[in-house]
Amino acid sequence: MLSEFQHVGRFLIFAGIIIIILGLFFLFGDKIPFIGKLPGDIYIKKKNFTFYFPIVTSIILSLVISLILYLFRK
Repeated sequence: MLSEFQHVGRFLIFAGIIIIILGLFFLFGDKIPFIGKLPGDIYIKKKNFTFYFPIVTSIILSLVISLILYLFRK
């Protein structure tokens, strides 16, 4: 059986990996050509108003993250 501290340790390691991945995404996200510019992303630009909602990009990122988490659980 794992002690309580081992559970906390595993959680902290996993949280650290997620933070590193998010940091790399924010650092290099603008250099990835397809992120945020996929067909189906909503972009409305008016005179004094701009609305942008990356719906397709969000769905694809959700699928990739779900796949990664599924592989870690196995």
